[in-house]
Amino acid sequence: MIKTLTKWILSALALLALSRFDQGIIVNGFGSALIASLVIGLLNLIVRPVLLILTLPVTLVSMGLFLFVINAVVFLMASSFLEGFEVIGFGNALIGSILYSSLGIVIDLALERLFLPRPL
Repeated sequence: MIKTLTKWILSALALLALSRFDQGIIVNGFGSALIASLVIGLLNLIVRPVLLILTLPVTLVSMGLFLFVINAVVFLMASSFLEGFEVIGFGNALIGSILYSSLGIVIDLALERLFLPRPL
């Protein structure tokens, strides 16, 4: 539970940092970043698997590169649902989704290291 909340907060902070780096991604504040990271997570849980199945032939032909497009579409979908989170254009969504996913991997690795059970 603590690990999940920590990941959520760190993901929101990553989204805020991303909005400072890329002018095409606008986050109005930490509350908006929390909600946006929650919505992105839910879309990745529910919508992304459906998109993966529907676009499997294209993904196979492109040797997996189409997954970047799917991630960008999910990022754009999240911005269309929320008022405090806005992504301007597909290019910004593509760059933003790549950077956000990369930061998510770093967060996961750090939390695994932090919450790793220690031997007695």
